[in-house]
Amino acid sequence: MSGHSKWSTIKHKKAAADAKRGKVFTRYIRELTIAARGGADPDANPRLRAAIAAAKGVNMPKDNIERAILRGSGGAGGAELEEVRYEGYGQGGVAILVDCVTDNRNRTVSDVRSAFSKGGGNMGESGCVSWMFHQKGLIIFDRNEVSEEEIMEAALEAGAEDIEDKADEGCVEITTDPADFVTVKEALEAAGFTPQVAELSWIPENVVEIEGETAEKVLKLIERLEEVDDVQQVSANYDISEAELARING
Repeated sequence: MSGHSKWSTIKHKKAAADAKRGKVFTRYIRELTIAARGGADPDANPRLRAAIAAAKGVNMPKDNIERAILRGSGGAGGAELEEVRYEGYGQGGVAILVDCVTDNRNRTVSDVRSAFSKGGGNMGESGCVSWMFHQKGLIIFDRNEVSEEEIMEAALEAGAEDIEDKADEGCVEITTDPADFVTVKEALEAAGFTPQVAELSWIPENVVEIEGETAEKVLKLIERLEEVDDVQQVSANYDISEAELARING
């Protein structure tokens, strides 16, 4: 899930995410398969290189990674996969992007529309909210485990676009151009820094601050969308405070 309070949300949802490791693997396998269509050589295919790094980041076995790449590059059979995106709104006017990989568009659009409806949101037309977002490489470090000065210096040297010390959320957030994402991530890891989050993410131009019942409903809607089998990533332009997240998650 990609929201403005990503690190805070991830901390509060980590236990639930760990319980869904099998589904996480499925999503990474789909991304590897799609990415490998651009070529099986990660050095010549930045998207595949990023997908491999992300899969290794969740401890996916090497054999699983290799099979997904083989399938995507034409070396193995299987149902044809395609990328589709759906857009809509949640409570409080929160804009939502839902990126999917599917072998059956009719099934996927039905499942996503149902999730929007049951979660109290509204599915919109293509393009209704995507203009509010731009893709960036996102690398997040736990502020308690890194020296802000050292990581900022290393990130700038590696070619990062922006470094933000988010003391209120307990993290240091680094953004990159998508093409530079893997290079920056690998440079920081080589320098001894271990990211808590490292992915290509859709970043909103502006955010909507939400709290109380609206925040609770938006988070439930996002979770419902994430539970759809074909969904790869859900991005939204909300901002929820650390204190409010702690209250909601009890």
